[in-house]
Amino acid sequence: MTAATASVQIDNERVSVTEWRFAPGAETGWHRHRYDYVVVPQTTGKLVLKTKDGDSVSQLTLGKSYFRKAGVEHNVINANDDEFVFIEIEMKT
Repeated sequence: MTAATASVQIDNERVSVTEWRFAPGAETGWHRHRYDYVVVPQTTGKLVLKTKDGDSVSQLTLGKSYFRKAGVEHNVINANDDEFVFIEIEMKT
């Protein structure tokens, strides 16, 4: 497994902002979010989302953000031939 690279930009009592960079085929590894979060894609492409209920493919578009509630356990995999990048904003309060 090639691991995606996480670079924490802000981490305080209210919010955590992380840049995620995925080489082709790279993945986050299984994890569960403790907080609600927003993802802001910095590139356009497909990500595979593995969950206990099965796999799905999400098409993300540069600058088109989405929101997710805390709690879902998943692994995110870059399904593109090029690097994929997004910013993840977790809301702690």
